[in-house]
Amino acid sequence: MADNNGLTDEERAELEQLRAEKAAREQAARDAAERAELERLRAQRAQTEAERAQAARDAEARERGRALMEPDDDDLKMPLGQKVVILAVVGIALVWLAITVLG
Repeated sequence: MADNNGLTDEERAELEQLRAEKAAREQAARDAAERAELERLRAQRAQTEAERAQAARDAEARERGRALMEPDDDDLKMPLGQKVVILAVVGIALVWLAITVLG
């Protein structure tokens, strides 16, 4: 039996089956694209969080360095970091002098 388009029942059934397969392929492609976008966005979020964590660690390290090398207040006391550096330089100079004199 033929319908308005001149297709037989078998042709109509095959057409519907092919349309369903095409729709399934298109849906699978959309799903794959959405999964890829989700993974890309997750990676982007992870990278952003890692950058924030790194920036926080850097800021903390700068603060520790500043606290070590700068005086706490307007007092003329020398910070601990500067004392350590001066003692290291004096120690190296004494070792060099001892090697030169005794060597």
